[in-house]
Amino acid sequence: MSPVTGRIDSIPEIFPIFPLTGALLLPGGRLPLNIFEPRYLAMVDDALGSGRLIGMIQPDYTAPAHETGPALYRQGCLGRIVAFSETEDGRYLITLLGVVRFSIVEEAEMRRGYRRVHGDISDFRHDLAGGAPLPEPMTAKGVSRDRLLESLHRYFVATGVDANWDAIEEISDPALITTLCMACPFTAIEKQALLEAPTEAERAAALLALLEINGHGPHE
Repeated sequence: MSPVTGRIDSIPEIFPIFPLTGALLLPGGRLPLNIFEPRYLAMVDDALGSGRLIGMIQPDYTAPAHETGPALYRQGCLGRIVAFSETEDGRYLITLLGVVRFSIVEEAEMRRGYRRVHGDISDFRHDLAGGAPLPEPMTAKGVSRDRLLESLHRYFVATGVDANWDAIEEISDPALITTLCMACPFTAIEKQALLEAPTEAERAAALLALLEINGHGPHE
């Protein structure tokens, strides 16, 4: 997993957002996207010409909709376009690298059909450190790699996932946590909880809890 790089002064105050249920982007993670709606094709075109940044965020269907579309969770994650290709039928295949989480201050005026927000990253400056080890050891939150992998195995059996365990064994702790949080088919609410975990250690603890709950029973 490539390190996250960025500076606070390089993050714009207003940026486009891509609301997508179940899509979780975390700092340092890579999220492939298949873009085909005209408004989001326009969004990618504009982003490629101005910093390559797009905010991923989930709609919040428990709240009243806005004039611009579904209500949104307050927190999302900014990603930088690091891969781009165009298909013969006009779709864009892009990959976002997670840079920094943000909180929505307010929505900005729409542009070419896509939504934009005023975002605040001040609570997430540590996301920009990039490549740093876990702020706290996983054991500080009662998590060990062995316990995490054991729970992951039970979860994969319960959900019918066929995993490449050799590859999993080689991944570093921070990369493993980020990858599992993004890739596992958790609910939108569960993914939002993982995004909003203040530290990687707390995210690891939340991930472990979800694996144990969804893997049919707590760790013995």
